[in-house]
Amino acid sequence: MSRVGVMVLGPAGAGKSTFCNSIITHMQNVGRRGHIVNLDPAAEPNKYEFTVDIRDLISLEDVMEEMDLGPNGALIYCFEYLLQNLDWLDEELGDYNDEYLIFDCPGQIELYTHIPVLPNIVRHLQGQLNFSLCATYLLEAPFVIDSSKFFSGTLSAMSAMILLELPHINILSKIDMVKDEYSRKRLKRFLNPDSSLLLQAADSDTNPRFHKLNQAIAELVDDFGMVQFLPLEAKNDDSVGTIISYIDDVTQWAEGQEPKEPNDEVEIEEM
Repeated sequence: MSRVGVMVLGPAGAGKSTFCNSIITHMQNVGRRGHIVNLDPAAEPNKYEFTVDIRDLISLEDVMEEMDLGPNGALIYCFEYLLQNLDWLDEELGDYNDEYLIFDCPGQIELYTHIPVLPNIVRHLQGQLNFSLCATYLLEAPFVIDSSKFFSGTLSAMSAMILLELPHINILSKIDMVKDEYSRKRLKRFLNPDSSLLLQAADSDTNPRFHKLNQAIAELVDDFGMVQFLPLEAKNDDSVGTIISYIDDVTQWAEGQEPKEPNDEVEIEEM
C-alpha cells in the first residue's frame, strides 16, 4: 500500500492553494489521481473541492464567535481540537489507501515554531497511517527580490525543514509576476543562494552590530546546502510537472505502486 502525502507550507499569500490546484490539474492531465486535504480552518475552496476538510470538524469562524477569540488564538484552538480528535482525521483519510494527498496548511509559522502542532500531525501521519511524506515550502518571487525579506523567508524555510524533519522542497512561486528583465536575471541568484548573497541580504537593513550573527547564519545555511529553491509558474504545466517529479523522487511514489498485470490474452478456441 502506497500512501503519499505532500505538506504545502508557506506564509499567507505565497500561493499555496493555487499550487495545490495546479498539482490536481497536472495529475488529471497525465491520468493520475490526487486529493486536497484542507488543514486551514479559515480556507475556502477556489477551484477544486476539498476531499477532506478540517472545517467539517471545526471552523475558525465558529471558534472566534463562540470562544470570543481573535484569529490567531482561534487557529491554535482549532488545531488543539484536531490533535484531540485525530481519530476523525484517520477516518476521513481511511478511504484513500492508494492515493496522492496534498495537505494544504495554514500560513501561520507559529504552528510549527512556537507550538508543535504540525510536527505532531506529521508524526501521526507517518507512524499511525504509514504515509510517505514530504514538505514543500513556498515563498513568492516578487517578495524575495527584496533582500531583507529573502533572508527572513530563507530562515522560515530552514525552520520548517528542521522542525518537521521531512524531505523538503523549497519553491519560489509566482515567477511569472516578475516582469522586468533586470529582476528576472537577479532572481536566478536566489534559486541557489550562496553565503555572500545571504549575508548581503541579512545586512541590508540591520544594525551593523548584528553582522557577525548574520554571517554565522549565512555560513550555516551555505555550508549545509540547506536552502535551495525551485521556480514555479502555477499556470505552466511543465513547471508544475517538474516540481511533482521532485516530490515523486523524495517520496518514492513510483516504487510504492503495485505492478499492473497485463490483460490476459483471449484464448480462441479452434472451431
